[in-house]
Amino acid sequence: MKHPVDEHVGKRIRQRRWMIGTTQQQLAEKVGIKFQQIQKYETGANRVSASRMWDIAEALQVPVAYFFEGLEEGPTRTPCKDVLGDKEASDLVRCYYAMPENQRRRLFELARVLSESAA
Repeated sequence: MKHPVDEHVGKRIRQRRWMIGTTQQQLAEKVGIKFQQIQKYETGANRVSASRMWDIAEALQVPVAYFFEGLEEGPTRTPCKDVLGDKEASDLVRCYYAMPENQRRRLFELARVLSESAA
């Protein structure tokens, strides 16, 4: 049975990988494992050891704590709703960060105005 924390960590690995445009194969090569192992980590089927998590964090250019962001505190430690689990949302974020900063600011302001008028 998959543990909710392992599933959450796997989702965070997948999200970051998508956001920076890296394939499972590319990540696996950077970490020195087979891409099938990355698949198992991303689904939560296999737990990520501390040393492997360190290597993955380095390859994805995030701190290790990134993988635990969004977990609720408490005895059950269930993951919070994960908006970036949606591929469309992840693609949108990736495209957003690919833009020059001045264009990102203008797009952000447009989104803010549109969301206020929709409310």
